[in-house]
Amino acid sequence: MKRIAVVALGGNALLRGDESGSISEQAKNTYNTCKFITKLLTRFDSLVITHGNGPQVGNILLRNEAGFKDYNIPKMPLDICVADSQGGIGYLTERQLRNVITEESLNKEVLTLVTQVLVDRNDPAFNNPTKPVGPFYTESEMARLMQQQPTWQFKEDPKKRGFRRVVPSPKPIQIMGEKIIEELANRGVLVIASGGGGIPVIMDEKGIIDGVEAVIDKDSASSLLATRIHAHELFILTDIKQVAINFKKPGERFIAKMSADEALEYYNQSEFEAGSMGPKVMAAIRFVQNGGEKTTITDATSLENFDGGTQVIK
Repeated sequence: MKRIAVVALGGNALLRGDESGSISEQAKNTYNTCKFITKLLTRFDSLVITHGNGPQVGNILLRNEAGFKDYNIPKMPLDICVADSQGGIGYLTERQLRNVITEESLNKEVLTLVTQVLVDRNDPAFNNPTKPVGPFYTESEMARLMQQQPTWQFKEDPKKRGFRRVVPSPKPIQIMGEKIIEELANRGVLVIASGGGGIPVIMDEKGIIDGVEAVIDKDSASSLLATRIHAHELFILTDIKQVAINFKKPGERFIAKMSADEALEYYNQSEFEAGSMGPKVMAAIRFVQNGGEKTTITDATSLENFDGGTQVIK
């Protein structure tokens, strides 16, 4: 068996919050991230790379709105928008990863897979949309959209920046093509898969698949993928070097290593915010509980120091 690691990139690995989102900016960011990712090849035979898509799919939804408003181009459903983002981000990541491989004379092949992820059509999340997607709207814009799309739901932004559409975020239960991903990884191929948490699909009693208006948490899907392909370690890359308890509060403490049980105890004490570090810590816990050796939560620059970041172990 080859030693395999799954590396989950945050959406900011390509597009930073203070940038315009041009391809030149995203290409530069992706190249720099790939330079750090390849450091892991001194320890692992292959890598499976997943990625976020929050900023990119938001831009795709904005283009949806502009195309419909100005040219009456039909809007695409959310599963198609996620697929679009997977293709674009996967291409950019594969291109820059190939460039790094060439520069460093690494004997590796790279492949991007547009990946569907199965969710339960009866998942309770479908009755409680919570995940904000797309742009901010004024109250009048929201009212107009609700007339055009009666099934859409909106919530006001906590920072009073307007209203955003909210969609379900169901739990992933199967990575479509996971056996192929595992086979490729065991052949030493670097695989880019399950971008943006995967394209959310459901299956009926006859096995017929259909897309759904939802988004899947990227870290949860990455943890499931890592488990299903029998990866040895999971790396969840974000914009901080270590996880902290009492974050930005008196008694703040950064954690270098904790057991899955300790992490779960902190999680149950609401030490990690639901919209921030919470899903990452829970993904780390699940991977270790389901047979993984270790999960590391850190930023890309820390990959040069293999003992850096926050490690969640058995």
